[in-house]
Amino acid sequence: MAFGLIIVGDEILSGKRSDKHLSKVIELLGERGLRLAWAEIVGDDPARITALLQRTFDGGDTVFSCGGIGATPDDHTRQCAAAALGVPLALHPEGKLLLQERIRDSAREAGTEPDLDAPENLQRLKLVEFPAGAALIPNPYNRVPGFSVARHAGAPHHFVPGFPVMAWPMIAWVLDTHYSELFHREPHRERALLVYEQAEAVLTPLMERLESVYPDVNVFSLPSVGDDKTRRHIELGVKGRPAQVDAAFDDMCAELTRMNAEYQLLQD
Repeated sequence: MAFGLIIVGDEILSGKRSDKHLSKVIELLGERGLRLAWAEIVGDDPARITALLQRTFDGGDTVFSCGGIGATPDDHTRQCAAAALGVPLALHPEGKLLLQERIRDSAREAGTEPDLDAPENLQRLKLVEFPAGAALIPNPYNRVPGFSVARHAGAPHHFVPGFPVMAWPMIAWVLDTHYSELFHREPHRERALLVYEQAEAVLTPLMERLESVYPDVNVFSLPSVGDDKTRRHIELGVKGRPAQVDAAFDDMCAELTRMNAEYQLLQD
C-alpha cells in the first residue's frame, strides 16, 4: 500500500502561505514505519480538484487531502469529491449532531441560548455535507469532523481541514485507527556519506552496479554546489532492506576507496 498527499489551496500556490503539511505528513508516517509515495498541490479550481480526485480514486493508493472542506465560496473539496465519485452531497446525520452540539456549547459560552434554525447555523450545516456514504474523521480541536470515502476498498481517501492544528491530529487518528497493522511491518534502513569534488557521471556506474547486485536496495545521490561552509559534494547513499543496505554500503565505501575518492561518513 502506498500513501499519497493532496494539498488544496490557492494561498499555497500564490505564496501567501507556506505549506507545512508535506513535512508533517512525512513525519507522521515515518514515526509509524511508513513512507509517503507522492504529493500534489492544487489550487481552488473545482475542475482541477475534481480531475485530480477522479484519477486518485481510480488508483490503488491511500490518500490524505488537506484543505478546502469548509463552507465558504472558495471551498470546493467536498463538492469535488462527490463529483469525482458520481454521488450526491448528503448531510451526515452524526456530523449534524456533532455540529449542533458545538453550536450549543458556543452559545452557552457566550451566555446566550442557541437557535439551531438561525440562518447562520443552517449555513454551518454545510460543513457536514459530505459525499454520500462517507465516514467521519473526528476533529479534537473544534469537533467539526472531516470525512473518509472511497470508490473501492483499495483507494480510501481521507479529507481533513487545511489548518495544521486540526489536520495533523486527525491524520494521526486515521493512521492509528485504520492502518496500525501496517506499522513497522517492512524493515527499512538508510545509510549515506558525502563524496567531495566528484561528478555524478563518474559515480553513476557504481550506483548502477549496486542496484544490480543488491535488488532490495535503492541508491540515491543529492548533489550540492557548495557554499561558504562546505565544498562541492554529493550525498551518496543506499536505502531499503537492512541486510542488503549494510552490504551495499560497505561495497560502496570499498569502491570509493579504490577510486581514491574523498568521502565522509554520515551518522546513521
